[in-house]
Amino acid sequence: MDKLSKYLDSDMALVLGVVIALLSIPSILSAMTDGRAPRVSALMILIAGALIIFAIQTHPGGYQISDVPHAFVVVVARFMP
Repeated sequence: MDKLSKYLDSDMALVLGVVIALLSIPSILSAMTDGRAPRVSALMILIAGALIIFAIQTHPGGYQISDVPHAFVVVVARFMP
């Protein structure tokens, strides 16, 4: 777990979880309109949920809804030159 937390801190996990959850919504809608079972979408939602739970548990004091935009800014700023 130490190697994972070296690369995946709580802000990164939260941002990845939210982005994956948002990107799986069109897949769910597409599968339901085509009459298929949304298997891959369900898997993506589970992964997103696990990332968000990991972020909440590892962040000191947890997250508030108002902390989410700040986490996005921190993660994006990490990759900007």
